[in-house]
Amino acid sequence: MSQERIHINPLHRRAGSGVSVDKHRIPDRGMDPLTAYHVVSDETMLDGNARLNLATFVTTWMDEEAQRLYAEAVDKNMIDKDEYPQTAAIETYCQRMIAELWHAPDPAAAPATSTIGSSEACMLAGIALKRRWQEKRRRARADATRPNLVMSSAVQVCWEKFCNYFEVEPRYVPVSAEHPALDGDLLAQYVDENTVGVVAILGVTYTGAYEPVAEIAAALDRIAATAGHDVPIHVDAASGGMVAPFLDPDLAWDFRVERVASINTSGHKYGLVYPGLGWVVWRDAEALPESMVFRVSYLGGDMPTLALNFSRPGAQVLLQFYLFLRLGREGYAEVQGTSRAVARYLADGIGGLEPFALISDGSTIPVFAWRLLDGHTANWTLYDLSDRLRMRGWLVPAYPLPADLEQITVQRIVIRNGVTMDLAEALLATIREEVAYLDALTSPLPDRSTAGTGFTH
Repeated sequence: MSQERIHINPLHRRAGSGVSVDKHRIPDRGMDPLTAYHVVSDETMLDGNARLNLATFVTTWMDEEAQRLYAEAVDKNMIDKDEYPQTAAIETYCQRMIAELWHAPDPAAAPATSTIGSSEACMLAGIALKRRWQEKRRRARADATRPNLVMSSAVQVCWEKFCNYFEVEPRYVPVSAEHPALDGDLLAQYVDENTVGVVAILGVTYTGAYEPVAEIAAALDRIAATAGHDVPIHVDAASGGMVAPFLDPDLAWDFRVERVASINTSGHKYGLVYPGLGWVVWRDAEALPESMVFRVSYLGGDMPTLALNFSRPGAQVLLQFYLFLRLGREGYAEVQGTSRAVARYLADGIGGLEPFALISDGSTIPVFAWRLLDGHTANWTLYDLSDRLRMRGWLVPAYPLPADLEQITVQRIVIRNGVTMDLAEALLATIREEVAYLDALTSPLPDRSTAGTGFTH
């Protein structure tokens, strides 16, 4: 019975309310709003402390002024540009700021849009690559029915979804110990006349690595010269797009690389905004097929719009603009630099422990991963360490690397704004304690490698 009903704390009941409520059926009668609030609040208590969730890239903390602005704008619908013209204008301000940040040739003319997150942004960028290829093939009276997209086997799952939903053949370039990320080495084996584009990742979710966009572009230049396949690049900068411009300004990964046709990022990751915001920018109007653009009336004029979603929150767009104003370039560099320093501190500490070897060290986006050294122990695995840390309130996932490296299990930590050096020191002390406990075991723990870990990319 208890599994079917939520029992209401006696201190929260009001006159006329029952002692419990059905979990799976809308009640016949409502209840006092304060009682309802406590029921929902109590139900989410087991979610834990979001600040200690080191699995997620998504922002878990914003300042008091942002909270106030969020509350004031929570009812704004981004799609209603006529009803909320100033929110629409602020979206345009942000688009141009980001286009300029990524060195678009003409930021004011670079097509762009906000999205619910990077996944929607990737879908729009992928559709643009496909349609651009189809239009080119049809003009040449060539077959346009077998598009493919080339990417690393370490891509985020949204690219698998894109290929599935929009009927594009995915071509995964395998990662290896010698080539742990897409670097152009094997591209010629995967690119052909049906390739709509190549995806380069600025901040691989498994390790935090930057795929070398300029090297990938150089490999595609060679393919174009020898085979005649002129293939554009989309940069999935879900995480790195709001880190590299501030911490690695000389790194050529963005529109400075001529083959880059489009870039996406997550405003709700290192853009530092609460969940529900992504951005995608195209190099110029030529990179975005006109067939994808819808025209809406805006302030008596005509405004282009494109999105997969219709109604969506406008508050996060205002929060992004707030942060651009509040932090500026110097502020973003300080925030991201602090996160990187915390990541490097933790990586050095964990890499210095006897059982572990680092896979990455937090020197790109503030993310790093490590593995258990072969032969260290037969009594425990990283899945067991993940469980022990979860018992202490920390969410630090363990998972296998992508195809062709799946025999290697790693743990990964994501450092975001709000994960302070004090918290890092506390976590490192906890990891040392739990490793000592696990190393003291005299017999193996049950195998956890096939058990659900609650973590997927």
